[in-house]
Amino acid sequence: MSHWIGISTMDQLADGSYERFEFDDLDVLVFREGDSLYAIEDKCTHDSAELCGGLYMNGEIECPRHGARFCIKTGQALSAPAYGAVSTFPIRINDDGVIEVALED
Repeated sequence: MSHWIGISTMDQLADGSYERFEFDDLDVLVFREGDSLYAIEDKCTHDSAELCGGLYMNGEIECPRHGARFCIKTGQALSAPAYGAVSTFPIRINDDGVIEVALED
C-alpha cells in the first residue's frame, strides 16, 4: 500500500531543475519540467551510485559516476553501462499546492 508524503511546492522547485529528498531508507529525485513533475529513485542501476549531481538535460539524467543516462519520465536506462530501469514514483500536487510523492509502506 502507498501513502502520499508532502515534500515541497512548485514555487520552491525551479523549472528545469531537480531536488533530492531523503526518506528513511530511500532517496528520491524530483524533477520539474514546466508544469510537469517526475520522481525517480536516486540510485543508478549499474552500481547503486547516486544520480544526484548528474547532468540533467532534455528529460534525462546522467549518472555522475559512469555516465549512464536515464529517462526521468519512465526510469528507462538509455545508455550503458546501465541496462535496468530506475524506480519511478507517482507524484502530484494536492489541493493545498503541496507536491506529494507516493511511497510504499
